[in-house]
This record gives sequence, structure tokens and C-alpha cells, in this order.
Amino acid sequence: MGSLPYLLRGALVTLIVFAYTTTALNVLDLSTQKWTVESQTLNISAKGKVPSYVHLDLHEAQIIGDPYYGLNDFNQRFIAWSDWNYTTNIQSHNINIPLHGTNTTRTYLLFDGLDTFADIFLCGHLVASTNNQFRQYYFDVTDILSTCKSAMPPELRILFASAPATAGAIAAQPGQETWPDLVEIVFEFSNRQFIRKEQNDFGWDWGPGFAPSGIWKPAWIVQLEDAEVYVRNSDLDLYRAGQINNLPPDQGANWILNASVDVIGTLPKDAKLRYAVIEVDSDEQVSCGELSNITNSGGTITGTAVLDKDDYNLWWPSGLGQQKLYFIEVSISSPSGAILVSVKKRTGFRTIVLNLGEVTEAQLSQGTAPGNNWHFEINGHEFYAKGSNFIPPDVFWPSVTPLRIRTLFDAVVEGNQNMLRVWASGAYSPDFMYDLADEMGILLWSEFEFGDSLYPVDADFLENVRQEAAYQVRRVNHHPSLALWAGGNELENLELLLVNMSAPYEYLRYKGEYETLFINTLLPAVYENSRSITYIPSSTTNGYISFNASNPIPITQRYNNLEPGHIYGDTDHYSYDVDQAFDISTYPIGRFANEFGFHSMPSVSSFRNVVPEDELFFNSTTILLRNKHYPSKSLSTTNFDNSSLGMGEMTRAVQVYYPTPNLTDPIANFSAWTLATQIFQADFYKTQIQLYRAGSGRPERQLGSLYWQLEDQWQAPTWAGIEYEGRWKVLHYVAKDVYQPVIVAPVWNVTSGLLDVYAVSDLWTEVKGTVEVGWWDWTGEELIGVSTGLGGRTGRRRWQFEVGALNSTLLTSIDMAALTESGGNITQARRAPARPAFDASNAVFVASVTATGTPVNTKATKTYYHTNCWTPTPLKDAALVDPGSSVDYDREADEFVVKSTEGISIWTWLKLSLDDDAVVVNFDDNGFLLRPGEVKRVGYNILSGGSEGWRKRVTVGSIWDFTQVS
Repeated sequence: MGSLPYLLRGALVTLIVFAYTTTALNVLDLSTQKWTVESQTLNISAKGKVPSYVHLDLHEAQIIGDPYYGLNDFNQRFIAWSDWNYTTNIQSHNINIPLHGTNTTRTYLLFDGLDTFADIFLCGHLVASTNNQFRQYYFDVTDILSTCKSAMPPELRILFASAPATAGAIAAQPGQETWPDLVEIVFEFSNRQFIRKEQNDFGWDWGPGFAPSGIWKPAWIVQLEDAEVYVRNSDLDLYRAGQINNLPPDQGANWILNASVDVIGTLPKDAKLRYAVIEVDSDEQVSCGELSNITNSGGTITGTAVLDKDDYNLWWPSGLGQQKLYFIEVSISSPSGAILVSVKKRTGFRTIVLNLGEVTEAQLSQGTAPGNNWHFEINGHEFYAKGSNFIPPDVFWPSVTPLRIRTLFDAVVEGNQNMLRVWASGAYSPDFMYDLADEMGILLWSEFEFGDSLYPVDADFLENVRQEAAYQVRRVNHHPSLALWAGGNELENLELLLVNMSAPYEYLRYKGEYETLFINTLLPAVYENSRSITYIPSSTTNGYISFNASNPIPITQRYNNLEPGHIYGDTDHYSYDVDQAFDISTYPIGRFANEFGFHSMPSVSSFRNVVPEDELFFNSTTILLRNKHYPSKSLSTTNFDNSSLGMGEMTRAVQVYYPTPNLTDPIANFSAWTLATQIFQADFYKTQIQLYRAGSGRPERQLGSLYWQLEDQWQAPTWAGIEYEGRWKVLHYVAKDVYQPVIVAPVWNVTSGLLDVYAVSDLWTEVKGTVEVGWWDWTGEELIGVSTGLGGRTGRRRWQFEVGALNSTLLTSIDMAALTESGGNITQARRAPARPAFDASNAVFVASVTATGTPVNTKATKTYYHTNCWTPTPLKDAALVDPGSSVDYDREADEFVVKSTEGISIWTWLKLSLDDDAVVVNFDDNGFLLRPGEVKRVGYNILSGGSEGWRKRVTVGSIWDFTQVS
């Protein structure tokens, strides 16, 4: 059975937003050649491709089934443990290509990505061996070509050794580095930290471990005459005059353009550089001139120019302004003036800095707690970073197309997000991903590919990493969407913590090794190639104690040198003790939340693509084994049986808080269970995001929340808000709602018993408006005589409020103990006083705001609306009633019309019939609250598929449905 992913797995499409032009004699794209992939040991041979992976080519040849189907991540392990050859006999129909070389021609092999351990042979001669998936390699093969038999096309053979086997062999070498227990977090294969390969290729708790191999990125043959050069990489750096990494620059200073071009071949000693800046929209040239301060090593040439600050419009993230883009063309010419080569890249003028400086006196006077800042500033303005974490969207990167990334990024922008943390331990983002982020205004917090482990620090490993980092920084530095470079994932808050727990006597040794790699090696790789970007050594960090730009290594890390009463750093948070899920006292308080979450099930429609029909139930063998959140991976301790099992955690979460689905139809029941796990996940994230956003006006001055995680890389229980096929889970709808610019946020404090209600705004000007709060029972009757926390027992209350720029305002605090103890004096609207006293388990708190403000970087005012709700007790204990919900399709308006007539519909969910699995559609809103008499119109967006009449088969449900046996 094939799965939908393979309908999306097409050839890579290059976005034409940068280009190299050259006078090179010939360039042959190796993707045009006929390739064979084979394993002599397994006696398997098939047609191969470039770029590709062994798994993809074997599946295309129907030698193996879909790697994602069923338990094929286990069944196909033999591929990862085997060696594979990619072979082609190089042929070209271009008669100008003398493949065997001439006296004046030099020939090179150029690879943008070999994964990972590759021996390259040309005409039977070993060219080189590689050991890093993330480096670009090029080799002069002129002399080897001269030995080839002229009557035969040259044979290019690349032998890929098994990554798991090679990693194991490296780990077993005498005297090899070792670490204390727990430091290497193992998933499917071990020893990943010894090799420079995508770390989650060895498995993770949200994805399979296929450990693929192959020529995963484009490759070429380049032939040059003596005076010719070919561009292999380039670095354009735009920064303000005087700017220093990690420090806020002077926004009134001119721009500096630093252009650096890497070539194959040798540049003449007195080569010159010239630039031109061209407006993308109009194609008009804005400025041009010579670059000065030229340095020329023969293989790399660099120069600078000063650009007038008044000539260029700024680039802004989504929601904060326009994404103004320019082309910058840099030409290299010979001393005689002949153009040797030119580079044209699309970029934008912006500054982005992660401010880690000490909290100032001015901030203290405004109520910010002492300590250090931890927030981003764009073009000199602090802003609230709203977003999520991005993981590799597929195990097999050659399958990831620009269309697929655009679909995800559409969801990001529609979901009111402005930043993605591109998680370490995957792969560096392709150019087209940054291109799309530039266009759409999505800031990409980027990381070097290290995580959840410590790493070797021998000289060869460090040099390998240094070259990897320098290449990657130079490749993407021109993108205005690039927001940050971080050394890796969870290094200070997890790996060093684990060392201190398991081997405290060795802590200083391993901390020193950590600094050798992540500070002394990676920081210079960034600073030497960019003045425009901040570097931090770990994704979660308390920042630095001091920063001295005159030192070769300017930062001195704080680690856990914390002063009481001070707040430092960013936080991540995972707890699988579901009894405490909504207790905000268990959430960390910091300046920024970089990851937090809980896992949930994907929809039955997604599962059906990869799970046999007879395995479509909650704890089937296939479902259990596709859940990679095993007990050994959980770092939390809990007090209930099997709670550390991923399935057990989700099961208990539903049982504790929601009516347990108990439908007689097995598929319908499974579908209800998957939805229930998604509702818990969304509810949990909503509680955290609301607290973090309210923190913008509290002493922590919290200015960012990026939840874990945006999307799936396969169909399985994970932390994702978007399923592999593109369907939105409940989480993405809820995040879209609470990431709106102006919201009302109920924050329940279990310890104090207070329900604090905040108005939150991330606009840069003051917002004024009206808030309305009230209580309703589940029949939809409004409760009166209920304390609203405003001094007196009244019904619905409405009042005016103001909230400052990028801030929050406490609207009211409701003492829930006093509310529930009010006794028989409480009556209900339109009911006799003899009705029972108010019961918190039978009530819903609803708050709405209508506010007027000025969107960022605009002049016209806008009205913002937001409604939110909260229930004092778990919905499993609530006196739910049939809300009488219905949905109709309005063909003329092309919208769905949703109503509730009999009671309150909470977590109202529009869903397709299970017979419409082929339709992948997302609604404009879902998972919302409806009171009787309210009508909601909902638009939609079809991502793929379609079946006649599917719109008429859309139904609506809610939490109440879980209580019904059908």
C-alpha cells in the first residue's frame, strides 16, 4: 500500500532567487546521468537517482515497500546496516565537454552533500573519502581522468558505508572518548555523536531511525580553463556600521556590505569586486560601486562597501511590517576589467539581535525583575516571538519540495506565528526554505546539528566541524529570515545537568570539552563569517555573565551562577505527570520559552495511509511500536502504573480531564480517542502560551513562546500540531487563536485559588477597548449573582481597559473559593430562585474583548476581537448536555455554517467523513466554543485530494459526543 507522502515526493525544484554566472567551459549536472544503486552483499541492484537515498530508490524500483508503512522502520533495518554503491558511466551529449581532459583544462567533482561515509572512485582510482553529511566537497580529478581508458565513458562510483556500523566502529576504537551514564540519549541506533550525520537519522522520540545513505544533494562535474573560476559558495553580510555580534547595533548608522566569494580555480592576484543593489519589485538599480578593503587568497575574495542608510527600506517579520527584498549582485573582474564571475542573491536590510544584556535601570523602574534579558530585537524594536519548533519534515530530505515547505509556511503565517526554531539534530535548512521564509516574513532561529549528547573534541573532529559550520554560515548568511545561530539542542540545561547528576566529580572536565566545541570552535565560525547575527552555544541557556568584544572569545557563560530573585535565560518544559498539567506553578518562569509540549495521536485519516485496517485501534501492535516515546526516554518521574509509556500518558490525560470515548464502532471509537488526545494537547499548550504571553507585562518580561513542535515527519503519535499530510491538529487551531495580536487570557493559579484574567497585546502602541465577562451553565443559561471579582454579585460585567505597548494588563482576579461557597443566594437567569446553588463543575467562564489599536508599522487603526473560555473543573465531571450542534454548507458563500441550539458546545470540531480520507482540508477555525443561538461561519482550504460531495458530508461534534455510546 502506497502512502500519500510519495505523491509529494518529487524532484527538488529550485527557486530562482540567487544565481551564479561564470565563464566556465563546462558544468555537468550529475542528476542527468544514469545511476545504479547496488549492494553486492545483498545481491540487490536498482536504478538510482541524484539527489536521492537508497530507501527512496529501492522503493521506486519496488524492491521494498513504502518505508513509512506499518513497521517498516524495523523491517528495513538491513538497509541501514548495509553498504551501498552508486555508480554511473559519465556521458554527455554536449560535444564541448572533453571528459578525458586536455592540457589546458582542469576537471573537478563538486558535491553539495554526501551522506555520510563515502569513498569516491573515478575510473577505479580512489579520489577521496568523506565523513560529513553537511560539508561541501570538491576534488581536482584532472590527473585521474588522464588515466581513464579513452574508449570508455569514465566510471564514477561512490561507496557508502553503513552509518550505524561505522559509528559503532569509531566508538569502539582504543582510547575513544566516553561519557557518563545517561549523557548519550539513545533512540534506535547508538553512537550518533561520533559522526557528522543528521542525528535524528538514528531515531528520536517523534520519528523513526532509518539512517539513510546516498548522494542527498546536487552534484556536478566542473571543467575550467586556466583563467576560469567557478563559484561554489558565497557570503553576503549586511550589518550596521560598528555592529558587533550579540549586541544591539546603532539603528542610525549606515549599512555595511561585506561580500565574500568562494571559487574553484584560482583568482588573479589583483582581481576586483563590484556590487549593485537592485529592487526586486521594480528591477530598478538602487546603488552600485566598487568594493574596497579587498583580500584575496586565490580561492576566496572578500571586500566591503558602505551603503547609505536612507536608500533602503527595511525587512520585517510577518505581522510587523513588509518583507522588502533586494537583489545584490557581486561581480569579480580581472585586472583588465573582464568579468570572471558574478553572484546574484536576494536579501533584505534588517538587523536582528538576541539581547542577552543585563536588565537596565530603566527596565527595573518599569517593574522588570533584575537579571538578564533574553529577547529578540528586530531593527531596534523588541517584539514578542510567537511560533513553534520545526523538525525535518521528512526522514528523506530529497523528498522535501518547495511546495511542501510553502504549505507548512502558509500554516505558520495563518497561525499568527512569526518565528520557527529550526531544531538542531536534523539537517541544515535548504536554500529554498530560507527563500520562502524571506518572502513570507518567518524568522528562522537556526542551529548547528548537535543535540541531546556531548561530543568528541579531538583535533580531527573539531576541524571537521569547523569546516562544516563555516560553509553553512556563509551559505545562508544573506537571508533576512535568519534570526540566530545556536550551537545545539538542550546542551546546558540537559547534557551538563546529566553529567552533574551522574558524575559530578567529572563535571569540570566535560564542561571544558563542551566549551571547546560549542564556544571555542563554533562561535569563531560564526563571528569570522558574519557580523549580523547572534550566536549562543545552547538552545536553552542562562546567557552570559560578561561580554567583552575585545577578547577572542567574548562570552563568559553564566551556567547556574544565578542570584536569588533574579531571572535569567530561556526555558523548556516537559512534564508527563498529567495530574499537574494545568498547574501553572509547575511551569518554569523565564524570559523566553523555546520549547514545551505533550504528544498526541494523528487522525485516523493519516494513520490509514500507513497502518493496516485491522491495526486501527488505540493500543494495536503497530500503533504502539510507532510511538517512539519509550519509558527509557522519559526524564520525568510519575506515580501511576505505565505512565512513562507514551500511550499510557495520553490515555491517562484523556481519562483525567475529559469524558472517555466509548463508541461501539471500533473505527469511530479510535477516531474519538485520537481527537481526545489532541484536545488535551491543545488545552495544555493553550494554558502555557497564555501564561507566557501574560508574562510580557509581569516581572519576568517574557517575550517569546515557541512550542514543540510545528509538524510531523511521519504518521505517528508525536508532539506535532500539523500531521504529515498537512492536516491541522487541534493544537494548530488553538495556537492560531491565542497567538492573535490582542487576546484575553484566563490564567488559573491552583495555589492561590485565583483566576487572573489578562488582556495581552503584542502591538507596539497602546490598545484600548472593552472587556465582558460572565458565567454560563451547560444548558446555555447565563448565571447571575455570581461574583466576578469586581466587588459585588452581579451577572455579566463589562468595563473599559487599556494595555500598554507589547504588554499585558490584569483585568480582574476572581477568587474561585468565594465563588463556589456563595450558597443558596445564587439564582439563574430566567429560572426560579429555588434552583440549586451554583456549582463550578456546571459552569463555563467566558471573557471577550473588543479593542482598538494600531498594527505595527502602520498608521490606520484596527479593531481586534477575541473570546476565550475556562472551566473550573475537568470536563469529565461537568454536567454536559447535548448542545444540538449542526453544520450546513453555504454553497454561495463557500462556507460552513455552524450552530448550537440546546446547550454549550465546547471543543466544537468540524470533521470530514472517514470515507473522505483522500481529502486533506483545513478549516479557518476549529475547536471553538459555541453558546446556544450563536452562529459561526467557517471557511476552509483544500491542500490535496477531493471527492464529489465531500462538503455535504462534513459533520460537527464536541466533547459531549465522547459521552455517547453509538
